[in-house]
Amino acid sequence: MGLQELFQESVVNSKTLSEKPDNETLLKLYALYKQGTEGDTQESGPSNPFDFVAKFKHEAWAKLNGTSKEEAMQSYIDLVNQLKG
Repeated sequence: MGLQELFQESVVNSKTLSEKPDNETLLKLYALYKQGTEGDTQESGPSNPFDFVAKFKHEAWAKLNGTSKEEAMQSYIDLVNQLKG
């Protein structure tokens, strides 16, 4: 199975975890997913400065700028596997 297929399988598995991950882990999953599917963020941030969830999501994703899509996909797969136990 190729990286893309493993990544898609991990995306599905992330929605069926026995326990909901903490917020920090959820942000990491979000950022790795966005980096793996879209690459570097080109936005400066959310348009609403009071949308703190969007701000934290954007900051988490922006920290991964420069990471290859393949590396982000593999990190996502590894993290989901770790969470599955």
